[in-house]
Amino acid sequence: MTTHLTLRTSPPHQGGTPAVDLPAAGPQGQRTLLDRHGRVARDLRVSLTDRCNLRCTYCMPAEGLEWLPTEQSLSYTEVTRLIRIAVELLGIRQIRFTGGEPLLRRELAEIIAFTSALRTDEDKPVQTALTTNGLGLDKKAGKLHAAGLNRINISLDTIDAERYKTLTRRDRLKDVLAGIEAAIDAGLEPVKINAVVMPGVNEEDIVPLARYCLEQGAQLRFIEQMPLGPRDQWKRSEMVTAADILAHLQQEFSLTPAVEPRGSAPAALWEVAEYPGEHIGVIASVTHSFCGDCDRSRLTADGAIRNCLFANTETPLRELLRSGATDTELATAWAQAMWGKLPGHGIDDPGFLQPRRTMSAIGG
Repeated sequence: MTTHLTLRTSPPHQGGTPAVDLPAAGPQGQRTLLDRHGRVARDLRVSLTDRCNLRCTYCMPAEGLEWLPTEQSLSYTEVTRLIRIAVELLGIRQIRFTGGEPLLRRELAEIIAFTSALRTDEDKPVQTALTTNGLGLDKKAGKLHAAGLNRINISLDTIDAERYKTLTRRDRLKDVLAGIEAAIDAGLEPVKINAVVMPGVNEEDIVPLARYCLEQGAQLRFIEQMPLGPRDQWKRSEMVTAADILAHLQQEFSLTPAVEPRGSAPAALWEVAEYPGEHIGVIASVTHSFCGDCDRSRLTADGAIRNCLFANTETPLRELLRSGATDTELATAWAQAMWGKLPGHGIDDPGFLQPRRTMSAIGG
């Protein structure tokens, strides 16, 4: 007979999470991050900072945002403790470090080394990944790989220097390209390039970006723009859809759907006949959501658990950490947050509300 427990946590950042009945944990406090719809989170996104050295127009205003005070951000000891709990007590098997810009986190290599030394419930090393804008990566790629970083995603929306400067409000394209080259040389495979396509902004970059990545041996992933930047800048009716992106690509390339199963990966992959063995991915988060296969949990830089990128509630763990909570109590609070996950992000619902936090504050 299955027993249950009820846990109440302090109110989340936005609204409250009511107490819910959870399946009981194992004898050592182990449980999985199961939700009421049968999904199990195995992938954890850890935001290491909300700060960024770019000012991308679709992400934040030119003057930037009000950054978290240092005392409100998780310390090295706190973030590594939560990572250990996620792996040892909650069944997490892969961890992606995000921001803001995670390369700005001083202890990044040490956090990666700590994480890569952990063993999953399958007695395998934790898989580690990083999402970055690439600034400074040319100087750090080798060190991060040596610390245990397995994979890397680099954000790049154009390879036109002037458009890059306009989009990011920084003249740093050559530094990003140097970072991509360094990541490839360091053996961080596969190197993936993330490109957000925006109407009237960078649609003409679709084919040039694809050709650049195919020739570099990097996997390009086009992403439908999502409502996670400054408010009132995103309109569902005007967005560049996955179908639009594929139509552009098919004018230049012969594409066929990849044979390998997609699983819980967000990108649908396409084989490119002109470049045997290479793929292009398209992440249709809006028009063809993959919520039913989602296996992610998110930890913000200030210690809040988000069970969905678009959630309007959070479960704060920082206060529990700093008030002396045990590992089991923290794991139970985390499991409760995931148990209440909604079936989908609801972007197309009439009552959809954009999260109060922007992407840079949530973590990619």
